[in-house]
Amino acid sequence: MYFYIFKRLLLMIPTLLGAAALVFVLMRLIPGDICVMRLATGGGSINPEVLKSCRLELGMDRPVLVQFLLFLKGLATFDLGKSMWTGRPIVDEIGLRFQLSLQVAIMATITAILIAIPLGIISAVKQNTWIDYVVRAFSIAGVAMPSFWLGILIILGILITSKAWFGSPWMPPIKYVPIWVDPFYNLSMLIWPALATGYRYSAVATRMTRSAMLEVLREDYVRTARAKGVFQKLVIRRHALRNALLPVITVIGIEFAFLMGGLVVTEQVFNLNGLGKLFVESVSNQDYNMTQALVMLVVAIFALANLFVDVLYAWIDPRIRYNP
Repeated sequence: MYFYIFKRLLLMIPTLLGAAALVFVLMRLIPGDICVMRLATGGGSINPEVLKSCRLELGMDRPVLVQFLLFLKGLATFDLGKSMWTGRPIVDEIGLRFQLSLQVAIMATITAILIAIPLGIISAVKQNTWIDYVVRAFSIAGVAMPSFWLGILIILGILITSKAWFGSPWMPPIKYVPIWVDPFYNLSMLIWPALATGYRYSAVATRMTRSAMLEVLREDYVRTARAKGVFQKLVIRRHALRNALLPVITVIGIEFAFLMGGLVVTEQVFNLNGLGKLFVESVSNQDYNMTQALVMLVVAIFALANLFVDVLYAWIDPRIRYNP
């Protein structure tokens, strides 16, 4: 197992190199110039000497190959440099936003698991009954409903309910505070985007759980266990569920990695300053350094999430062995 993990970590190196080369090239194919954007905010013409000085300061006057090699060196030494737009270290810019996005992703994942797995099991066991139809309608609604639209409904519901009960509308806090500083303030801010995102997330996992459980429940070893008189709960939990969880774990892992940088509109709805919002700002400002660092961060999260899912397979299903 340890040798397998070591090999997978080594295989991440070409993946990261390929992603680094791709994002580096794509960012420089985008029309525009960050120096022009920075210096032309007040309108009028730009002094060529000032423009040249700006490019010199940002290192844009160097050959493209030299810039790429410096970018790779920064990745290898975890020195992401400074933002071309704000001038602050990229690590500081990403740090607080990463905490926020990570917490929302974890809370949304926990919410999805708590909803999806029980409902998927019930829907499979009670196939073609009214319970199955209700669960399927619930999951289809989650797939069809965008999380940002559900977020708007949640905010409106909070405003209407708080005004009806307390006489004045209440809104979730908009200033992020880490959970270890003030847990109540933190959760009152992030529980709502986590619920909005987790519901849609759970809808996909519910459908996957139901399909996998239906397939496993038709297997011969499940029929044999029932014929021996094993209790229905034991058949589902010990024989069927562990075998049906493998595709569900895959979906959960991929969705978790997506949540780390893909909640752009949801963050706008709840006024969250997370990685998704930082992505949009860095691309619109043509901040090469920031965009490259964010892309590489998300690529690394996807790779590590896939590795974690593969390792989890062996724990869920003892038949899986990763031999050297």
